Amino acid sequence: MVYHSAFNVDPESQQACSCPILPLKSHIRGPAPSAEPGSTDIIDEAINFFRANVLFRKFEVKGPADKLLVYLTLYINMALKRIEACKTEADGVKAIINLGLEKFPLPGEPGFPLGGLFTAPQTKEEGELLRNYFKQVREETSGRLMEKVYRQNGTPNKWWLAFAKRKFMNIMMPL
Repeated sequence: MVYHSAFNVDPESQQACSCPILPLKSHIRGPAPSAEPGSTDIIDEAINFFRANVLFRKFEVKGPADKLLVYLTLYINMALKRIEACKTEADGVKAIINLGLEKFPLPGEPGFPLGGLFTAPQTKEEGELLRNYFKQVREETSGRLMEKVYRQNGTPNKWWLAFAKRKFMNIMMPL
């Protein structure tokens, strides 16, 4: 059974390109509203559901938050692929920082892996809002993922890195 987002029931969230702008527990600046401390946000869901959801080839989208969950699952998969080649935690951190600084495609641009899931931006402002939100979400996801992938002694957690070899819905985001 695939895991769906609990945020699908929030009809009041702002949207850009049919992607919800959900609250985040983040210290990174961006357009996302702040979530309550101690609550679960979409990034927690994506990381917690990743190892189960990545095993599925099909994912029925039941709401707008599921679209973001699919995007984050693909991003986590791409991040694990980058981390997998790193020997030390310092190398992994460097790889993740570089991944966060890279330019990434938006819906409607060539190279975006989920073209049918998100709509192309109608205005330049909508495109910038989505780019800034995706940047904030990607950076926050990377930081939280590093806590899971590396143990406190700095050694990689093989139970996480083993999932770097999996394809979610037979899609790979460009490395």
